[in-house]
Amino acid sequence: MIDRPRGSRHPRFPDLIYPLDYGYLEGTLSADGCEVDLWRGSLVDPLLEAVLLSVDLVKRDVEINLLLGCTEQEMALALEASHSGRMAATIVRRGKE
Repeated sequence: MIDRPRGSRHPRFPDLIYPLDYGYLEGTLSADGCEVDLWRGSLVDPLLEAVLLSVDLVKRDVEINLLLGCTEQEMALALEASHSGRMAATIVRRGKE
């Protein structure tokens, strides 16, 4: 479910403009009691090649975001959007078999 389309602004932080579609995976549950968040890229096949791990240093909160159908450039955009004065993030890529 995409609830924040590419180019939209964050509801509480209007300086944050989403560089990709952002939403959640319906029917899932994460540690914070909400659905698992995701970034959706432009690739037709929405493979899960990586996850974005972020930490809010002020709220002392950690999140895992799925990166679905993202190109390398789109993964970099999601990572950049997840960095701010109070946030830090990294990407963990799926291992090759």
